[in-house]
Amino acid sequence: MKISIITASYNYEKYIEETINSVLNQSYNNWELIIVDDGSSDNSIKIIKKFCEKDNRIKLHTHENNQNKGLKETLLLGISKAQSNWVVFLESDDLITADYLKKKIDIIQKYPQVGLIFNDVQLFGDEKKVYINTPIFKSNHNFLLKKRYPCNIFWDLNVSNKILTFSTLMVKKSLLNNENFDTPVDKLLDWWLYIHITYQNEVYYIPEKLTLWRLHKNSYISKNRKKTNFFLSILAYLDVFKKNKATFKELCLFILTSLHKIFNVIPKDIKLYKILLARKIKTILGIPLKDSPLFDN
Repeated sequence: MKISIITASYNYEKYIEETINSVLNQSYNNWELIIVDDGSSDNSIKIIKKFCEKDNRIKLHTHENNQNKGLKETLLLGISKAQSNWVVFLESDDLITADYLKKKIDIIQKYPQVGLIFNDVQLFGDEKKVYINTPIFKSNHNFLLKKRYPCNIFWDLNVSNKILTFSTLMVKKSLLNNENFDTPVDKLLDWWLYIHITYQNEVYYIPEKLTLWRLHKNSYISKNRKKTNFFLSILAYLDVFKKNKATFKELCLFILTSLHKIFNVIPKDIKLYKILLARKIKTILGIPLKDSPLFDN
């Protein structure tokens, strides 16, 4: 079974070599590494080409005229080039342990019904960022340990993102082929996709630190994303429900999980978010909205 590993590359000449070496060190050898460079202006492409010359399993692709098109288009190009039925996402500043692929192949063989596999994460790099974020990862890990796998985590993703980095993800390519990549927040594309993919698919969590997530000054971790996160997940669920014609029960669960988030994540703006949530749900159900100068229907 071949595994396609997709890496989106952009101006990480400092890290890309170590990332590629972590793939070369895999104990499971039947893989292809598809690196899509998104218009890097540093020496990333030069470094990647050296690896391509030495190992034909490593392939470099770029956008037309070496344009910068963003994460969505970069990942879509990588997926279109993938020859495997299973896809791994590995960010160009992260690493995977030598048994990463082998551990996940074992899960695929044991549980063929699973559509998505992810794992625990080891943080490294900037010591301050590691110290600040370690409790978040420990709490998330403890939450995931309480579940019995394989299982579905669709509703858990409304409260918060439980798959904390793309670099832990292995997913069936078929689940990505017809999926909506039009996230309203480019850098939260992973969470947007998780919500869509897990709607009717089981996942498996491996409680081992198979991914090393490098934290540095350009890492996308911020304390000030709560409102953006809230709307991202709300819009993702609404998109799923629109596509799949949500049942009344699903809408009720959506309301309950959303209210949980409102009261626990952004308590200062409860009234406004209640109004926004109510209007979105009415829109899905086809209930006329009252005119208001605050909104443009």
